[in-house]
Amino acid sequence: MIDFQQRRTMMVDTQVRPNDVTRYPVIAAMLDVPREDFVPDARRDIAYSGENVDLGHGRVLLEPRTLAKMIDALDVQPTDLVLDVGCGLGYSAAVLGRLAQAVVAVEQDAEMGAAAQTRLAASGADNVAVVQAKLTAGAAAQAPYDAILVGGGVEQMPDAIADQLAEGGRIIALWVEGALGTVRLGTRIDGRVVWRFAFHAHAPVLPGFAHQRGFAL
Repeated sequence: MIDFQQRRTMMVDTQVRPNDVTRYPVIAAMLDVPREDFVPDARRDIAYSGENVDLGHGRVLLEPRTLAKMIDALDVQPTDLVLDVGCGLGYSAAVLGRLAQAVVAVEQDAEMGAAAQTRLAASGADNVAVVQAKLTAGAAAQAPYDAILVGGGVEQMPDAIADQLAEGGRIIALWVEGALGTVRLGTRIDGRVVWRFAFHAHAPVLPGFAHQRGFAL
């Protein structure tokens, strides 16, 4: 039988701590949340691998290093309202729920969103609400948010997402630029989001976040 608790500890010790993730609440959350419960059942045995895990429908659960560094950089506070864009089966929302006052997790795939709600409830994440909507629309009814995590690759950031960020709030996203993606942290200052480099990573582009490409004659 697989000892998932041991694998969680190994994940933190070999993939999270050595990659400059230093905030204790983030480390504690990743030690606490059972990652294997938020992947397809057939992939439970690779839930703690150092790679993105295929969730189906062209979506992935970000590798532990990437997700941990993104959440660490986002500096989520216990009083924060957080928007999780593209929650998949709910793992990122479960981790964020350990750090924030409340989390709104957006998922546009109805089957995946329903599974996320079930898995989050089973994990005791009672401060996380899953909203079924287009990822590019976010969840404006609950805005503004203190922090926003975009859980996949982006080539462009829809105004609708940035507009839901509170003044002084933080947003983190993985910009796909050729073979090497770049994670950037944005802060809303005087009504506009100012971005800065965080680290390199890679993930598939989320639905609706790709550049619109025209036809060349």
